[in-house]
Amino acid sequence: MSIKINHLTHIYGENTTFEKKALDDINLEINDGEFIGLIGHTGSGKSTLTQHLNALLVPTSGEVLLNGENIYADKSKLKSIRQRVGLVFQYPEHQLFEMTLYKDVAYGPGNLGLSEEEIDKRVRSAFETVGLGEDMFDKSPFEVSGGQKRRAAIAGVLAMEPEVLILDEPTAGLDPKGRDEILEAIKIMHDKRKITVILVSHSMEDVAKLVDRIVVLSKGKIALTGTPREVFAQVDKLESIGLAAPQISYVFSGLREKGYDLPGDIYTVDEATEALYKFLKQVKQ
Repeated sequence: MSIKINHLTHIYGENTTFEKKALDDINLEINDGEFIGLIGHTGSGKSTLTQHLNALLVPTSGEVLLNGENIYADKSKLKSIRQRVGLVFQYPEHQLFEMTLYKDVAYGPGNLGLSEEEIDKRVRSAFETVGLGEDMFDKSPFEVSGGQKRRAAIAGVLAMEPEVLILDEPTAGLDPKGRDEILEAIKIMHDKRKITVILVSHSMEDVAKLVDRIVVLSKGKIALTGTPREVFAQVDKLESIGLAAPQISYVFSGLREKGYDLPGDIYTVDEATEALYKFLKQVKQ
């Protein structure tokens, strides 16, 4: 599903003493199947923007088009839009409420009036996509790890079969193992389902590793957009708005300053490993 945002502005508390412009004339196109990383300092407008994409918020001005259709044009279609654009908030596991993980993931599809066979099919597919096996079906949400809860909560949204999935800080509060599990599940999900994914994150490392394109928000405006390599090459601009490149890039920058012949555009651990291997191999020769 393609998304086009035209001149989107959102003002909280308009015409009051508490007025705050959260989004200021945003223009953005997201292609079908694209993996977008949305980053920005706290208060930059990230959450406000994502909540417009499935009509949880109504813009002060501007429009959001899904496959060319203005999502605000017909209020009777809002339920359909929210099924097509799945939004996973921070700490979604806090919303798990059923006795078992299977029942929780099945809850959304069950409200669509689907057959038991179709519900079961969707639940099993969602579990598989996030890397949870059938042995987790009858587990209580209260007896599994934080990472497993998070994956089950994401599975509940996937079982609705959205065309767009928005993940708001999906690794927040997880230990390193749980964080790695979630990131791997997200990568597999995108590769397998080819749906449009928008990842909101403060972690430059996560974004550098996963996404096709980065959108940087600052004070309600788009400050930068481009591939991870294009965006992280502009370190001075990122730092001027309170952000930074991935930590590994600073390590390589320091090594280059000390005279080591290493690439200057390294942003992921995998790239760093490969570059160091090649460098050490040349040194030994």
